[in-house]
Amino acid sequence: MRSLPDADPGVPDIRSPIRYLWWNARRQAPSLLAGIGFATLWWLVQALMPAVLGKGVEAVTAKDTGALLTWAAILFGLGLVQAFTGIMRHRMAVYNWLAAAYRTVQLTTRQAARLGPTLPKRLSTGEVVSVGNSDIAHIGSSIDILLRATGSVVAIVTVTVILISTSLPLGLLVLFGVPLMAVAVGPLLRPLHRRQRRQRQLTGDLSTRAADIVAGLRVLRGIGGEQVFAERYHEESQRVRRAGVRVAGVESVLEGAQIVLPGLLIAIVTGIGASFALAGDIPTGQLVAFYLYAVFLIGPMRTLTEAADKLTKGHVAAGRVIRILSIEPEITGGAADSAGGVLRDSYSGVTIQPGVLTAVAAASPEDAIAVADRLGRYATGDVTFGGVDLATLPVAEVRSRILVADNGARLFTGTLRDELDVRGDASDEQIRQALYAACALDIVEALPDGLDARVTEAGREFSGGQQQRLRLVRALLADPEVLILVEPTSAVDAHTEARIADRLGKARAGRTTLVCTTSPLVLDRTDHVIYMADGRMLAEGTHRQLLDTSPEYAATVTRGED
Repeated sequence: MRSLPDADPGVPDIRSPIRYLWWNARRQAPSLLAGIGFATLWWLVQALMPAVLGKGVEAVTAKDTGALLTWAAILFGLGLVQAFTGIMRHRMAVYNWLAAAYRTVQLTTRQAARLGPTLPKRLSTGEVVSVGNSDIAHIGSSIDILLRATGSVVAIVTVTVILISTSLPLGLLVLFGVPLMAVAVGPLLRPLHRRQRRQRQLTGDLSTRAADIVAGLRVLRGIGGEQVFAERYHEESQRVRRAGVRVAGVESVLEGAQIVLPGLLIAIVTGIGASFALAGDIPTGQLVAFYLYAVFLIGPMRTLTEAADKLTKGHVAAGRVIRILSIEPEITGGAADSAGGVLRDSYSGVTIQPGVLTAVAAASPEDAIAVADRLGRYATGDVTFGGVDLATLPVAEVRSRILVADNGARLFTGTLRDELDVRGDASDEQIRQALYAACALDIVEALPDGLDARVTEAGREFSGGQQQRLRLVRALLADPEVLILVEPTSAVDAHTEARIADRLGKARAGRTTLVCTTSPLVLDRTDHVIYMADGRMLAEGTHRQLLDTSPEYAATVTRGED
């Protein structure tokens, strides 16, 4: 099978689920049309087989060996065509399913990267995860079913024409019976749509709850809150189960309708055809053909009912995708350029000189985090970079030149080398130097496979202090023009913290670095310290100068100790 196409660049401006499904179908129009063609031919060949079998029965009845061989050869040829078109139909169905599903993954992933910090403010983790868990399957299925559904409509029309040309009453019965059965299942779709939407919402909430519990499991164990959160998870999971049962109730009725309604049509068509045969109005061969047509119609009609179900699920899933795609990022950029230099936050007065290791000590940790977010362009603010307004620079350029590394960063699944060297261009010596600067050599040496060891999800095999040091290694290897570290040593012991403080300045020599911390060990080894309170800069100088001249600073960094 050929490779899947890449998603279109950018995020499409689509505001409704139906338009999204249509947009997705247009993106893969050639393969979709090819699949519809094979599916139509596949159904059409099957629709012609009952007529050929009927002619064969008539040849047997008339004892015409030549006609029997002719119709047998035609039937064999139809069988070969059916086999080929069936294989190609299934091949194109799988291709279209994968193309629609993974185009959705590409779009939502690109949108998540575009939104950055805006996404977690607007949507829960579970809601985003559920798109990749279930919604992409429903969107792929909604595109896939178009192949068989289109072919089934052609097959039903073909059978209807054949029956009308053979027997007007039977043809009219099929002509009006099929639409009536399609209308009969219509009232089931709206409650199914509503219940599926409710189930997906609850499933997303449950996924969010599970992610929160896993992330805070160590804290929960420390305070004895495991049972409380286990009971909450149990209650929410039961709500999801009850919602799933309600969905299954409607789906079971829909599945039953797929059997009962075609069965009624088969019984009626067969009964009327038998009465015509007994009256001598149609030959025996046509009666056999009528019965086979009635049986054949089960397939196309069930496909149409299945299409209604899958399109409903695809509509619900597309609505969730649209919700993500419709969010606009809070942070946008321009097209300006900056040669770099002094980085200044006008609101707080914090000014970072190029090539200097600077520290910000804040009476309230939230103030330091706010400054880091503004300097890194994760929050709006009056910030200049080399005299150029930071808001006028492209966001991608800001992200590549200014790196904010905080303790909310995560380790992902993969080899440790790939987790640390995200660009993949660092040499072994560069990695070793970064590990040394972050005092993380012992972590790697303790692993049986060293840098080739596999990291589990969120780096659960590492302690909090080890994760913090590995995150620092990753930040140092990124080697940005400006590195902003938020409490990089808060989870390590005093001896390790002192070694990191000694080595950090050497590792970042000649480059701009800002450390947000109140640790005296780190502050004493920086070139310049800025003290903040109530969001504003109150004093600046070296650590020892501020200890002598600013009582507020001394109280903050010594925790009130003499």
